Formats: sequence, C-alpha cells, structure tokens
Amino acid sequence: MKKSILASIRRLLFLAGFVPALTAFAQSDEPELLPAYVLSATRTPAALTTTGSYVDTIGPAEIARMQLTSLQSALGGIPGAPMFQSGATGGVTSLFLRGANSNQTLFLVDGIRLNDPNTDYAVYLGGACAGACDSLEVAHGPQSTLYGGEAVGGVLSLRAQRGAGPAAETVSFEAGSFGTVQGAVHVQGGDGTTAYNFSAAGGQTQNERQNNDFTSTTYALRLDRQLNKATAIGATWHGFLGKYGSPGDRYTNDPDNEDRESNQLATVFVDFSPTVNFTSHAVLGGQDRRFVSDEPGPFGHQVTVVKNDRVVLDWQNTLQAGERHRVTAGLTAEANHTINNGFGDINKRQQLLAFFAQDEWTPVDHVYLTAGLRNDDFDTFGRATTGRATAAWLSKDSQWKLRGSYGTAFRSPGFLDLYGQSAFYVGNPNLRPEKARGWDTGVDYFLSGNRGILSATWFDTRFRDLIVYDFGVFPGTTANVQEALTKGLELSGKFTLPGAVQVRLAYTYLEADNLSDGTRLLRRPRHSGSLDVWHDFGRGFSAGVGLAFAAQREDVDAATFATINAEDYTVVRIYGAWQASPRVTLKARIENLLNEKYEQVNGYPQLGFGFFAGVEVKL
Repeated sequence: MKKSILASIRRLLFLAGFVPALTAFAQSDEPELLPAYVLSATRTPAALTTTGSYVDTIGPAEIARMQLTSLQSALGGIPGAPMFQSGATGGVTSLFLRGANSNQTLFLVDGIRLNDPNTDYAVYLGGACAGACDSLEVAHGPQSTLYGGEAVGGVLSLRAQRGAGPAAETVSFEAGSFGTVQGAVHVQGGDGTTAYNFSAAGGQTQNERQNNDFTSTTYALRLDRQLNKATAIGATWHGFLGKYGSPGDRYTNDPDNEDRESNQLATVFVDFSPTVNFTSHAVLGGQDRRFVSDEPGPFGHQVTVVKNDRVVLDWQNTLQAGERHRVTAGLTAEANHTINNGFGDINKRQQLLAFFAQDEWTPVDHVYLTAGLRNDDFDTFGRATTGRATAAWLSKDSQWKLRGSYGTAFRSPGFLDLYGQSAFYVGNPNLRPEKARGWDTGVDYFLSGNRGILSATWFDTRFRDLIVYDFGVFPGTTANVQEALTKGLELSGKFTLPGAVQVRLAYTYLEADNLSDGTRLLRRPRHSGSLDVWHDFGRGFSAGVGLAFAAQREDVDAATFATINAEDYTVVRIYGAWQASPRVTLKARIENLLNEKYEQVNGYPQLGFGFFAGVEVKL
C-alpha cells in the first residue's frame, strides 16, 4: 500500500512539473475555469491575480460535472484540507486545514459564522449535500483580522449565488448501492432588477453497518431585488436536517444510538452604493442549531441536547480612495446562547463587538499590498487583537504571480472550557484565547484566457496557549499550556488540456508537531492529495476518474486508546454522463472502485465498492 501511495505522489508531482508544457497547447475554445473574482481573501471582490493569500474555489458547475453529491466530497480536492469521517455517509467529519483543528478553522455561510467554540460543524460537514446554487471558497492561513476568532487554519466560505438569466428548473434522481435513494431540485432566474436561486437535495442510505441509516435534506435560497441605482436588498437561507444511526466504532456496534441535527442560517442584506467609489454592505443574520444524541441503554436512556442560537450584525464599508487605494472598515456585533445538558451542564450567553480595517494599496503597477487590524471584545474572557499583511507581484504578461502573507489569529475558549461543571470537572474562567501566527509564500502560474492556474505554497504556522484538559488534578480543569507547529507545502492545479480534458490536482506535504510533548499531532497525514481528470468525448458523452490518498499519519486505537500508526489508503472513483437530449442527461458513478478496505478514523470503517446511477431533467 505504501508503494501505491508514493506512486500516487510521484504522479501528482509529475503533473505539477510538466503542466506548463502541456497547457501551452491548450485549445482556444476550452471553457474558462477561474472565477471572475473571489471575496474571502479581502472581504471585497478581488481577482485571483492580485491576492496575496492562497485561495481555492469550487463552483456549482464543477461540483455537478464531477458528480460530487456532498459538501465533504466537494472540499476533497482542495490542498491542505484533509478531512476524516468517523463512520460512513453522514458521520461526523473533522477538517484539519493546514494542520489546524476543526475548531481552529472558521466556516462562513452567506457571510455569517456557522461555528464558534460552542457550535461545531462536524455534523453539517459530514452530512450536508452540495447545493446547485452554492459556491465554495477556501482562504488559507490565519484570517482572524478579517473574520475574528477560529480563523486560524483559514476560512471556508459557502455562499448562495445570485440567480441569473432566463428562468430554469432542473430535477434529478439517483439510486444505488447501500440502499441509497436521493434527489435534488434547482430553480433559478434573474435580471438586472430581480433574481432568485433555490436548490434542495436529500435522500437516504442504509450504509453498510447495522444501525447506520442516514437521512438528510439540505436546502439553500437566495432572493435579490435592486431597489434603485444605489440600493439593493436580498435574503438568504441555508438549512440542513439530518438523522444518523450512530453505531459507534466497530468494537462497540451500538444497536440503538441515533443523532439528529437541525441547522438553520438566514440573513437579510443591504448594499448601498451612492457613488462609484463607496459601497456599504450590511448583513443581519441568525443561526438556530439543535443537536440531539439519543442513547438508549441497559443503565438508562440518555438524551443529550445541544442548542445554539446566534444573532449577527456585520457591516462593512469600502472606499476606493483614488486609483491605488481601497480601504475597507466595519464592525461585527454578535450575541450567542448555548444550552448543553450533557457534560459540563452549559447554559451561557456571550456578546461580541469587533472593529476591523484593511487597506489595499497598489504602490506601483503589478504590485498589490494589503494590511489590516482587528479588535474583538468578548464579554466573557476579554479582548483579542490581530493583524495581517500580504503582498503580491504580477508579471507584465499576467502569467506569473509571486505572493506572501503574514497574519495572527486566535481561537476563543468555549463555555465548557470556562464555566463547565460536573462531579469531576470545573472550568477555568481565567483562560486566555489560543493564539497563532503564520506566514506563507508561494507562486501562481495563470494560463492564458483564464483557463487555469497552477500554485505552489510553503506555509508555517505556530500555535501557543493551546487549551488542554488536565485530569491529573481533582477536580479536572483546563489550562493554556501547549505549543504546536504546522508547516508544509501545498501544490495545486486546475486547468484544461487539448481535447476537452479538464484536470484538478492537489498535494500537501505536512509536518504537524506538538512542541510541548514532542509528538506528532493526530490525524494529520504527512502526505495527502487528490487528482481528477475529466474528458468530453463529444456526442453528449463525458467521463472522469478521480483518486484521493493519505499517508503517514497517527491516530488513536479505538479499542486500546494507544497512539498508533494509521493505515495508508488510496481510493479511486469513476463517473460518466450521457446527454441523451437537450433536456435529459443520464449519469453513473462508481465510488471506491478498487473496494479499498480502510478507516479514516480508527475503528470506523469506510464504505466499500458502490455503484450509483441517475437522471437529470431540465424542465
């Protein structure tokens, strides 16, 4: 298996090294692959050719082409973002962006946070479908200066897109292995005045183990209205409903446990542009999450309920101060309430007020600089101040970009860390936030005609004041005691080749160490990557193949709790489509083609070979 992993790595490096030569022959009629702009790097529309941060994107067209049905699979092709699922489809999923914990990576949905130290997204990430109206951006590296706490490894931004063009409706249906049945609907349209975009997807699967059924519905809505030349308003709503039979690890095989989650996020927003040089964007949003873990057992029926409620006001103003300066400043006000009747017995509220400012400056042609500061003031543990600076140089032919960034970030202590109470545990109200500082440097190569990009990035992030649980004292408590370091190399590419071939590749080399005890951080693979190649054969036929691998990582044995060397794995998938008519497309895919027996998290088997087929109809 290790030989196959190393072979996969060599193939990815080969592609990364020789792509410029191959793409020089790219045909002029190939489609554009890169977005016109990204938002997550600067909070303002910015071209990829000018950003000093590494930003990866995946849009609805790519998601549909590769037949990626889940949010987790859509993120799987992004370098530096290994994910590991505790179980099969629907199981909770951890994300280690640049080696940071899941609770050190911020997930934004339509501009408001999905997670904080008291609200996790592990269930949402493990079960939500990839919506037909959604686009994803991932900004790598410390981003607290723009977005506040938890943005240590980076920021995932999920946004519902504005509807455009004539009204269009699409429905699809799929069935296959493991008793899987799922469907989706998408309606959208818009002009210069009014637009709408709605998608919903869901279904059920039995997975492979007993008591492992998963049922879910994911939906997204966006409405837009241009009131006049200066003012536009809109609203969004993202929702997820899931029910997961949770048998635990393969040593437990619990026949009754069940997890249920409802996660709803809604916003209303206003864009006001009285002049061409000034724009004000205000978002008022709310989140309502309810997670229930139902565990019948011989010693009693335990039901753990977690409720998270959040109200957010985010207001930013952007001034174009001449041709070479763009200044963005604003505030974020947030109130949240968490109730958790499980361990720690939490019923607490928190308020936050933050101010931020950023300057984007072009001192000379082809040089782009940014610098920013932010102060977050919490009524629970105090203040946190962060800063960030980036630089980018673009060649005169707009094909090469050198970039670098440096930033600081923090993760807030949670209510359990600060105030939790039980017979054997008490929180520590004197905790400080976890802090990090990180830098990266990289190079991007842009193919002509906006038809692709190749990127290489070296990153280095250092963590201090990490919060740990200390049960060596009585009662157990928390303390800021540990330090850690993550560093490595990210390689990525998204481009077209002659003959209507589209390629997406990613590879990450990661060193992730706990400096306090000299051990490697768990579940961070030293080598990980993915490759997807798709070809349009003409006459309505297209097909693709993809692989993903992870190697050299440590985990915890689910039976003995000892630290072990986790197994390496390589998983292959193939997919194809036939457009039988202008309105009807038949699709099929095979997941885990080689029937690899593997566990992303020790004790939780992943699904074996699976075949799925479906139809998509444009009404």
